[in-house]
Amino acid sequence: MRNIVKSLLVGAVSLRFMSAAIAQVAAAYVVADHTTGYVLDAYKAGEKRQIASLTKIATGKVVLDWAAKTGADLAQQVVIPQQAILESGGINPMGLQPNDLISYRDLIYAALMQSDNTAAATLAYYVGAALRPEGGERMRELGAIEAFVAQMNALARQLGMERTLFVNPHGLEPRKGLQPYSTALDMVKLTAYAMKDAAFRFYVSQKERKISFNRGGQVSQYLLRNTNDLVGTSGIDGVKTGRTAKAGECIIISSQHDPQITQQGGTTLVTPRRLNVVVLGASDRIAAANQLLSRGWTLYDQWAAAGRPMENQAVQR
Repeated sequence: MRNIVKSLLVGAVSLRFMSAAIAQVAAAYVVADHTTGYVLDAYKAGEKRQIASLTKIATGKVVLDWAAKTGADLAQQVVIPQQAILESGGINPMGLQPNDLISYRDLIYAALMQSDNTAAATLAYYVGAALRPEGGERMRELGAIEAFVAQMNALARQLGMERTLFVNPHGLEPRKGLQPYSTALDMVKLTAYAMKDAAFRFYVSQKERKISFNRGGQVSQYLLRNTNDLVGTSGIDGVKTGRTAKAGECIIISSQHDPQITQQGGTTLVTPRRLNVVVLGASDRIAAANQLLSRGWTLYDQWAAAGRPMENQAVQR
């Protein structure tokens, strides 16, 4: 018994040292169980911060929710509007131009995998225009992209993201006016919601994807590469990266282990095992995410062995 207690104490001390080391390279983070939302570890989880292109998780989910509700065909092609080019802040990896034709589906891939701002703005332009008539008098008074952002904020309120404000569909900070912000704790709520959607999970799990667009009758192909270098390692199948000068390096990952299968009498219980990790303001987001994931699975195993109690969450430090 003495040896067991000694081992547990050594493990606890090691985890505290690891947490302190991670805190030095990340301004805020959360590690949470995907199924229950239980927070296993956190540092400055409720602190408002810039989140850069992590914003596009909300953008992609608003589009997918709209398509699921209306039965919209994501293979339908739309025209790149001039407004989307102006809105992009110059982040246009594919070199899209006004009047190019591209499908909703390929725009979603581009926005979520390669963080293309022109793609995100184009999605907001068309889906926002479709949402305006449905959203009452206030929504009808807004421009298309403004209406889309209003829907992003409505989704945030629906999910209990009380310390989040989206001001555009891509996450760049405007030079003047309202500035976007969120928290690690709010973003883990959004991640859990998004990763419950099989379609969203498929988009963000791709390491590479060939898409196409039509310019003046000529079809061009483009190979997207996921900016999330951790996809495909350690059970990670998403979700998004972000970086601006104000936000620092940001990343959200989701990792799945084989489910736990137990027998209770004649009943077989299957318990999913998935962790969501949010890292904000890191100096090295890949290193921080890897450390937190490793630590997270250790904490998860301890939590599961204790019967998965839901009290005493490590929400804020």
